Amino acid sequence: MQYRNFGKLDWKVSALGFGCMRLPTMDGKRLSPYIAEDEAIRMIRHAIDHGVNYLDTAQPYHGGQSEVLLGKALQDGYRSRAKVATKLPVWMVEKPADFDRLLNEQLQKLQTDHIDFYLFHGLNKSRWRDTVLKHDLLDKAAAALGDGRIGHLGFSMHDDYACLEEIVNGSNLWSLCQIQYNYMNTEYQAGTRGLKLAASKGLAVVVMEPLLGGRLVHPPDDIREAMESFPLRRSPADWALQWLWSQPEVSVVLSGMSLMEQVEENLISANASRIGSFGDAELGLIAQVVGKYHTRTVIPCTKCGYCMPCPNGVIIPDNFEFFNHAHLFDDLAGGHSNYHVFLSKEQRADACIKCGNCDELCPQKIAISEWMPKVAALLA
Repeated sequence: MQYRNFGKLDWKVSALGFGCMRLPTMDGKRLSPYIAEDEAIRMIRHAIDHGVNYLDTAQPYHGGQSEVLLGKALQDGYRSRAKVATKLPVWMVEKPADFDRLLNEQLQKLQTDHIDFYLFHGLNKSRWRDTVLKHDLLDKAAAALGDGRIGHLGFSMHDDYACLEEIVNGSNLWSLCQIQYNYMNTEYQAGTRGLKLAASKGLAVVVMEPLLGGRLVHPPDDIREAMESFPLRRSPADWALQWLWSQPEVSVVLSGMSLMEQVEENLISANASRIGSFGDAELGLIAQVVGKYHTRTVIPCTKCGYCMPCPNGVIIPDNFEFFNHAHLFDDLAGGHSNYHVFLSKEQRADACIKCGNCDELCPQKIAISEWMPKVAALLA
């Protein structure tokens, strides 16, 4: 395993971090609360046994069960071998006392007396100003740092550069931040500019969505052919990961792994990672790939699930996935088949009543209620 600087802290982090958002499930449904416990624990422990020392979870993942599962996985001596990161669900805070209540509940779920890295979850301008600042949550966090319940404070965000800048400059308590970043998102949300700003302030930068919700793993033929024409052969996933690891400002790359095969593949990639490994030729290929993707990608959904549950029962991420599938892979028949096979009538886009609730929740700022009739028109 390769290890990297973690901001200003005197600690080295594994290049690969284990994201506990997409664990294997018993019902086969993504984000389901019915985690396949034995297999998930086996995967997490296998990753730790092979050098992974950063584990990321959050209160809402897998319907509240991800923290519980991780707590079980870290028994039998594994807790001392890795750092745990989880997040305060800021949207659940209505008064200052909620900070301690939620934190203490998470400590119990994780079966630990301290959380190494505690992040304010999913900050945007509104949550930062109207919740964190309004309810003095930085003071509450300072107290938790003081009594040892948390080791270091950070935040995750899905907003623009200006928001990142405001939050980074808004406190001297930060040790880390978590941003969405991949070769398709260099100018989206925080982007490369935000990555460099955070690193320049001494913050460790944790990268989420390195494969854009898995969409960079199975490229269409023209993109795959471009990658395969390069003298050094890499899988599409490895191209995306190595592009990130080549950048010195990236501290750790999270991967939400659902299969042991993915764990093994990512461990191999992480072991081969090096800062500065991409030269002009590699960067030129990525630029070519980005150009090809931009002509195909329609809806920038990462399947984070923040828009769920829909009050009318529509499974929003799956509808978008099947719509994008049709465009990305030139496969209207496959998108149509997935739409009808994997979604019930009540879960499909044509059941959307355009209430607009999901529009406010989407970290990607997708106008979901406007896209739903278009999805239905193509796939119904």
